[in-house]
Amino acid sequence: MSNPQGLPLAGVHHTARPTWKLAETVHFYRDLLGLPLVHAISARGWGPEDHADFLHFFFDSGNGSTIAFFYYIGAEKPEFANVRDDYRYRASHTAWRVETREQLLECRAKIEAAGIKLNYQIRHEVIESIYFNDPNGYSLEITWQVRPFGPVDIDDAGRTMDAAMKLEGDGNFKSIDEVWSRKGQQLLAEMEAA
Repeated sequence: MSNPQGLPLAGVHHTARPTWKLAETVHFYRDLLGLPLVHAISARGWGPEDHADFLHFFFDSGNGSTIAFFYYIGAEKPEFANVRDDYRYRASHTAWRVETREQLLECRAKIEAAGIKLNYQIRHEVIESIYFNDPNGYSLEITWQVRPFGPVDIDDAGRTMDAAMKLEGDGNFKSIDEVWSRKGQQLLAEMEAA
C-alpha cells in the first residue's frame, strides 16, 4: 500500500529509548537476541547546557531498521522513566515482524532458551504476537501478520477512526460500544441512501 500524497518514507530507520543499564542492554540485544551492534555515537551533551554527555548506540533489527538507545553518562534516572505495571505504559513498545508462524514459534523457543521471560503469546485480529521485556522494562513484541491488510481493512479503519474522532469531539467518549454504534448508524445511512 502506498500513499502518493504522503511522505516518501522507506520504513522505520530506528526507534530510540534511554537506558540506565548499559552493560545489561548490550548483553540483552547483542548476546541474547543476537542483534548485531552496528553503530555508536559518543558525544558531549547536545542542546541545553545541562545536557549530559552520552552514548547513542544502534543494533541491527532487520530489513534496514535498527533499535537504538541513549546512555546519558552520570545522569539520574527520572521518575517518568520508571517501569510501571500499567497497560498505558506498555503501549509504548517495539514490534518486530517475522514472515511465518513457524518463525514466530522459533523466536519464542530461542527467547525462552536464552532465559528471557515470555509475558504472553496472543492472536489479535490479523496478527499473532509474543511479548517480553528488555532489562529496562521496555515491552518488546515479535509479530506474524496472518494475512495482508486489504481494502476491507482500510475501509473499516477509516470508519472506525472517523466514528471515534467524532465521539472524542463530542466530549463524551466512554466506551467502544459507542464506536460500533456510530459505525453501524453510518453504514445504515449509506445503505438507505443507495
